[in-house]
Amino acid sequence: MADQKQVTFTLNGQPVVTPAGTLVLEAAKKQGVEVPSFCYYPGLSLQAACRMCLVEVEKMPKLQTACTLVATEGMVVKSDTEQVHKARKDMIEFLLSNHPLDCPVCDKGGECELQDMTFRYGLDHSRFTEEKLHYPEEKWSPLVYYDAPRCIMCFRCVRVCDEGMDVKALGVGARGVHSVIIPNEPGQLACEECGMCIDICPVGALTSGTYRYQTRPWEMQYVPNPCTHCSNGCKTTLSVRNSEILRANNRDSSGVNGEFLCGKGRFGFDFTNHAERVRQPLVRRNGKLEPASWEDALEEVARRLKQVRDQHGANAIGVIGSNHTTNEENYLLNRFARATLGTNNIDHHRTADYAGLAAALGPDAKSALATMSDVYTAPAVLLIGNDVTQQNPLVAWQIRTGVRHHKTRLYVINGVESNIHRQATHRVKTAKGGERAAVRWLTHSEGTFDAPTMEALLQLKAALEAEKDVVILFGAEIQGPSLRDLVSFAARIGGQTKIMALGDYSNSRGAADMGVLPDRLPGYASLHDSGERARFGKIWGAEIPSAPGMAARAMMDAALAGKLKTLYVVGANPVKTFSVAEPDKLGRLELLVVHDMFLTETAQRADVVFPAASSYEKDGTLTNTAGEVQMTHRAIDPQGPRSDFDLIRILSHQLGMLGVGAPIRLRTPEAAFDEIRQNVTGYDLPVSSLLGGGAPQSAATCKASEPLYDVPVGNIFSANDFLFTSGSLGRYCSKLTSTKEAKDTPWISSPNIQSWWYR
Repeated sequence: MADQKQVTFTLNGQPVVTPAGTLVLEAAKKQGVEVPSFCYYPGLSLQAACRMCLVEVEKMPKLQTACTLVATEGMVVKSDTEQVHKARKDMIEFLLSNHPLDCPVCDKGGECELQDMTFRYGLDHSRFTEEKLHYPEEKWSPLVYYDAPRCIMCFRCVRVCDEGMDVKALGVGARGVHSVIIPNEPGQLACEECGMCIDICPVGALTSGTYRYQTRPWEMQYVPNPCTHCSNGCKTTLSVRNSEILRANNRDSSGVNGEFLCGKGRFGFDFTNHAERVRQPLVRRNGKLEPASWEDALEEVARRLKQVRDQHGANAIGVIGSNHTTNEENYLLNRFARATLGTNNIDHHRTADYAGLAAALGPDAKSALATMSDVYTAPAVLLIGNDVTQQNPLVAWQIRTGVRHHKTRLYVINGVESNIHRQATHRVKTAKGGERAAVRWLTHSEGTFDAPTMEALLQLKAALEAEKDVVILFGAEIQGPSLRDLVSFAARIGGQTKIMALGDYSNSRGAADMGVLPDRLPGYASLHDSGERARFGKIWGAEIPSAPGMAARAMMDAALAGKLKTLYVVGANPVKTFSVAEPDKLGRLELLVVHDMFLTETAQRADVVFPAASSYEKDGTLTNTAGEVQMTHRAIDPQGPRSDFDLIRILSHQLGMLGVGAPIRLRTPEAAFDEIRQNVTGYDLPVSSLLGGGAPQSAATCKASEPLYDVPVGNIFSANDFLFTSGSLGRYCSKLTSTKEAKDTPWISSPNIQSWWYR
């Protein structure tokens, strides 16, 4: 803060001005002065275990640990004296006394902090001649291995698991030179399998089951990408060699997630080379899906789409989009459906009511939308519904870290148990699905509850009205008219209240923002607004129908009943998503086209399957659940599959040659994003920030007069994924599914009921 008290101290003869309360180690780092340390890690409790950060302080008789020493006015510190250098050499010698000299085969070679500091500060000989202690390597899980002799007992792994993750899966066993890190179950981990312990380890004591003995860090290329799984938009750095992803981490602490990654972000990448990956187009011949050329498959789809459109009209065609595909692909799919095919039957699996929130907030939504950083810095957070521990792990991390660092007060309204509730200052436990009634009571004092719930609501309301600058988080439990109630209540709280809807998948927010909705155009522009229809019609080169189309569930019902003649599915699995009881009835469709990476339940019944590239295999942008937009980069070259962007664009040209619609002239995702920036409300974002790895916040907003449409029941719902699933994609992440936690948890729609977490 600008008005925070400053102190001046001397470091190596130079005056240093720093905020009061700053550690000497951090102040030195800001000045470009290296003070080495193993046990210190920003954000975790102070340990002073490794003694590498010792410095001289004037008028203090002994060397002091810079990682626990707070800079004070007039203090004189020296970090570059003979005594300090000798202490560093001695500490390195002690650490190496039992450390195995296996750098040539250690997975941390080239990235090891002990290796670096030995070269910089260590001796070229050792006075210890005793035989080194040895323990066999332990496999704690398919993802985490532990080599005790390499461990330097910095306790980083113990602290990040305890403080950061609130799991407490690791501890310390034995004493003195025999001390080792031990898991919470004999010989194995029972945890979230996030892998934070691996990345935070400064040496090769903890190693990754996905990366062991694969390659060396200097042999790989590093590609930053938003994670392809949940909606939080964590940046993950993909390590690539020979067009294969070998590991993922975020050791540079960049992106909206800092150092955090959950198990899906760190280990859920091997689906890209799964044996069941579809590599070439498949066309149904004689009742079987058979390989076909790209030319034949595209020509057949174009011909049959035209045939259906000519015989039954454009309204006989339905389009279901994805919450995993990029913004550019969603924008193109919207244009393809409305301008090329001429139908407003377009939707996707909506996991949060983003359109309803935009309508409830109106044109001033930008200032009312919370970012991931806001969750961390907020003095108070109100969480309504959603098991963020399982479904939005970065949000849970931000809440836990805010509680530790800023004493954030967490208020909860939820009908389902969650790990995050241990952090709560106050919780209202409703009946399952009772969150809407609780919000209604907070706003209008309407509704009846049992005595304990009513008392809890009274206390919660009083506490919230005494807060200011609250961040409100809600899941699919709050939608439609309930959003008006929530926004109305938020306006009564002091300061600047901010709101975030919590979706499920990597581009759930982007799909809604780009208008993959039956009643909205990009930027939530209403189909009832003739001016907006005309504006986009001019951009897209075709007149846009005015009547809203069918929602996704209605399209599936119509397809099963034979009333819809064609279903075009891009990156989705509606058979599984909507729990279709009799999926074989999709045979009543005259044409079912699917873009996907695998033969999902929907793709197995398709007439044509196009093999699609994953988000790790193409360029574009993704919008996380907070509206923060990030670029995704082509990390590997897919062998056979093509991006949905190219497939939609090429198919529009095929249809154009048959006299159906105008071909889409946008040739690259960059060109599409330029069109989005110019025409989609809230997406005129600085390209320089995106290119630099930033995540500027978008704010697609509605006009002040925009009505709040009632979404048909059953069209906005969470898949209730947990930490080892991600829709259809999770089952193809073989490393994640090999863990004990994934195997022990039933693959059910609501993991909160039976998961290992609550046994």
